[in-house]
Parts: sequence; C-alpha cells; structure tokens
Amino acid sequence: MWQIWLIIAGVCLVIEIMTVGFLIFWFAIGALLAMLVSLFTDNIIIQTSVFIIASTILIFATKPLVQKIANSKNSLKTNVFSIVGKNAMVIQDIDSIHSSGQIKVDGEVWTAIGMNDLTIPKGTQVEIKEIKGVKAVVLPIQK
Repeated sequence: MWQIWLIIAGVCLVIEIMTVGFLIFWFAIGALLAMLVSLFTDNIIIQTSVFIIASTILIFATKPLVQKIANSKNSLKTNVFSIVGKNAMVIQDIDSIHSSGQIKVDGEVWTAIGMNDLTIPKGTQVEIKEIKGVKAVVLPIQK
C-alpha cells in the first residue's frame, strides 16, 4: 500500500509545480506521512485518517505564513499599474464624454479620460488615479 501513497504524493507535487497556490504541497506531505504509517499497519482507515488529519493541520497551521508572504507590502508594481500615482502631461484634449484624449507619462502615450467626466485641456499636468480597461483615469494637479 505504501507505493500508492508514494504515487499520490508524487502526483500532488507535480500538480503543485503547475499551480501557484502552495496548497497541494501539504497533501503531498500528508500522503508521505500516510505512506510511513502504511509500513506499520495495513488498515486503510488509519492510513486515510493520517492523510486527512495531517494535511488539514498543515494547511491551517501554515495559512497565516503563506498569506503573509503572498500579501507582502513590498511588492513591486509592474506593467499598467506602475503608472498609477504618477504625473503626466495632457498631449490631446481629454473629453470624457466623447472618450477622447491622450497623456504622456514616462515617454509613453496613453489614452485617458478625466475623473468624474472632467474635460481637461492640452498642456495640463495631471495625476493618474487609476486604470480602467486600457485608459488612464486622470485628475488635474491643483497648484
């Protein structure tokens, strides 16, 4: 019976490699513990109980640690979200009603709309507040 638990552990590890949740790993450890128990007893109920209990304990015991690592406040913003909060220059009048207008930020040209349907003239300094779809939502900077 130990071979079956070893196969289950291997399958769980392969699935864990293909996913990013760090959940299936604990089922693999539970299967390895059940494999060790199978060397001492042939009772499938005891083996399955060890698998379920060990996996459950490991999942709940490490959940806060995994969440702490996953929700790190030091994460680096990339791609589209890297421009949120930056200042930009309006290079084409922004008319949110007609959904037209462009800004230039970090040398890149973005389609933009004004926050709260504002119309913003060319040459105005704006702050990028958020991204909606493929458009930057901007607000003029008050001087």
